[in-house]
Amino acid sequence: MLYVPGCNKHYLDRARTLAADSVILDLGDPILVAAKEESRANVVQSVKEGGYGKREVVVRVNNLDSEWGLDDIKAVANIGADAILFPNIESRDDVLKAQQYLDEAGGSHMPMMLMIESPIAVLNSKEIAAASNRVNCMVMATSDLISQMHAHVTHERSAILTSLSMVILAARAYGRGVIDGITSDFKNMHSFEYACRLGRDMGMDGKSLVHPAQIAYCNDAYTPKAAEVANAKLIIKALKEANDAGRGTVVVNDKLVENHHINAAQRLIKLHEAIMALEEELI
Repeated sequence: MLYVPGCNKHYLDRARTLAADSVILDLGDPILVAAKEESRANVVQSVKEGGYGKREVVVRVNNLDSEWGLDDIKAVANIGADAILFPNIESRDDVLKAQQYLDEAGGSHMPMMLMIESPIAVLNSKEIAAASNRVNCMVMATSDLISQMHAHVTHERSAILTSLSMVILAARAYGRGVIDGITSDFKNMHSFEYACRLGRDMGMDGKSLVHPAQIAYCNDAYTPKAAEVANAKLIIKALKEANDAGRGTVVVNDKLVENHHINAAQRLIKLHEAIMALEEELI
């Protein structure tokens, strides 16, 4: 998921050509106060013009209690975006307030994404995930979280591993997607690649990015490899054959396979197919 500043028309246009699965057209904190209204107009125009293909188009609005938040919601609720991303969500009440504002703006059909960026938000991640079925994804804001924790950025990400796990558990418990936070040092590809693979192995669905140069590394980490896809298909086939023969388990590539492995295998295959469809569009 690539953040794209709404204040820059060139970046908004370029995002239509990049190999990102999702673009977050940003009206939030990174936008200077003097450029807030211009950014809003740029994003509305860009979404209405389309051209983003199969990429998911998300609009991040300003804080609900800011002077721009409500006007942002009113402007983007019905322009054709795939979801609205709400920052600084810290409780169930915050979720319901965001949903109310979105509904009142005519966006009762719109999925909601929520940013988790503070210690209290992490601690309340369960109630946030459970607040509404309109919530389809929780997006970590790890840079903000580290600052509020008075922690340090390290290669191993040790300061936030517990927080990441808590939000992943909350998301999975209620069927929500969950996206890892940014790596702001976009020239340190060694740490970025490590962060991608760590997030993937922890159960993240993807990672939010701040620079196009990060896309290829992120895609490589999160894209199932051919051997993984082949193994997933083999798991499904082998366990079906075992079940038909009256056995509840089977060994595939020296690993015991049970019924719960089927869901994981099916999800990996669907992910592979979706990525292939997007890549065909980009050729």
